[in-house]
Amino acid sequence: MGKVIADISMSLDGFIAASHRTPEEPMGRGGEKLHEWAFGEDESSRELMAESGAKLGALIAGRRTYDDSVRFWGADGPMGPARRPVFVVTHQAPADSPADGVYTFVTDGIESALEQARAAAGEQDVAVMGGADLIQRFLAAGLVDEIGIHLAPVLFGSGLRLFGDLGEGHVALEPIEVVDTRVAVHMRYRIRR
Repeated sequence: MGKVIADISMSLDGFIAASHRTPEEPMGRGGEKLHEWAFGEDESSRELMAESGAKLGALIAGRRTYDDSVRFWGADGPMGPARRPVFVVTHQAPADSPADGVYTFVTDGIESALEQARAAAGEQDVAVMGGADLIQRFLAAGLVDEIGIHLAPVLFGSGLRLFGDLGEGHVALEPIEVVDTRVAVHMRYRIRR
């Protein structure tokens, strides 16, 4: 069985989206700066994306992430032509979604979403891609094996924090890898149990 990895881009000051989020700018004003590393010309970042994508068997996303992103992803989902299944945690499935899409809407909780994603992924990894509330719920439930942070060289000053409210307990982490590039610092941590 593969690992469960919470994987997301973040500003240096801890935000996964900038302020002033709207349907037209779901990442907030200037928030796309968080993803410039993924779509640029930096060879190290492209190699990192290819390696992690090759190990990925399924993804889990929250409903807001789906609603904000499906117009960009289309039927193929965030992995494009690789067409990895995406399990969307929601209270209610949308009335429509892209024909022949990779999306499954899970209305009975994060444990069910993870069970379905693991079944679909087989021996490959499952990525929990957000949003912040979903990743926090997975962390609080002890369902994450690793955290991957792509630290973008930008300060937002305000916005949506990833680790804003994790409760009273500490989550001990063990560094696995740091890849420092000109466009981002890519960090992976193992959750210590």
